[in-house]
Formats: sequence, structure tokens, C-alpha cells
Amino acid sequence: MAQKKLLEEAPSYELKEIRLPKKLVFPYAGAANGVDHSALPLFGFEPALSTEAPVKPLSSKLYLVPTPVRFEGEELEPQIQPKPSPLSDLPELEQWVSRYVVSVIEVWSGKRAAMQLARWTHRNIFDGVVKAGGAKRALPKIRNIYISQPIDGVGEVTVTLRYDERVRSLVMRFEGVDKRWLCTELSLI
Repeated sequence: MAQKKLLEEAPSYELKEIRLPKKLVFPYAGAANGVDHSALPLFGFEPALSTEAPVKPLSSKLYLVPTPVRFEGEELEPQIQPKPSPLSDLPELEQWVSRYVVSVIEVWSGKRAAMQLARWTHRNIFDGVVKAGGAKRALPKIRNIYISQPIDGVGEVTVTLRYDERVRSLVMRFEGVDKRWLCTELSLI
């Protein structure tokens, strides 16, 4: 009885059909931006072909954004942060990488002081090199050094090392900042 009374007092609601637009619009594609996104119709988007579509600047060139320097979670002022350098202002990468690799191996074997690498190594990477310093007594033989430059001012390096019967890879990334190469990634695989 109580349920019947509640149902009678409850407000009634009308159900209305909601219609979605047949075509969704993707605002940055189409004639206004000179961009052809032929895959968009597959996902229900229709390129905006009107000239009033917002124009988003497009760039075909990649630029180096240097790895930021942080001290205890705080960022330094922009004037102190490293500035990217063009390839013409940097030393020759092949020679520089071979010297750097030999220096890292000497630090790991305890034959060189780690502070000699501080200027050319990012702070986070330098901490790892210092911790590993003197841990590997055997000096490996450098088999090959592979260098690629995906964009101007960046060098990605893979070095194959032979420790007795074992072959390992040393992977590094160098960024050209402040007219010098800076090691921002280093990992022995």
C-alpha cells in the first residue's frame, strides 16, 4: 500500500530522444590548415573545410629541447638552463664520443677520477657513473661504435664492448648544449 502511494506521488518524467550530429568536426584539419587527415573519417571525424577553422601552426622540423637541470626538485631560472647549440658550434661527434667512452670505461675500472667527466655529463647520469666507479676491474675491448644523429644537436650512440667472453652494449645519448656535448643518458646493457 505504501509503495503504491509513493508511486502515485512521484513526479513523472518524459523521455526525449537525443540526436547526436551525424558528423563530428575535427577543427585542425582541412583546407584552412592545408592538412589532409584522410584517416579521420574512419573515426567519425569530418575535417573542417571552412576558412574560419582555427589555424594551428605546423612545423616540419624537430628541435632539441635540452634535458632540464634540477636541484632537489626545483627548476633553475631559464637564464641558467642549458641552451641548445647548432651542430656547427659543437666539436666533431665521432672523435668526442670515442674519447668519452674510453674515459667512462677508465672511471668504471678505477683508473680515472670521475670528476674528469663532470663537465660533459648530466648531473643525474654523473651520479650513476660515480656509484659504478671502480666496480668493474676488467677493462673491456671496444668492438664497435655506432652513432646516429636523429636531429641537429643530438647524438645517439651504441658501443659494443667485449668483457672476456661476454659482449655488452653501452647506450648513450648526447645533447649539444652550451657549445659542448652533454651526456644525458647512459646505460650498460
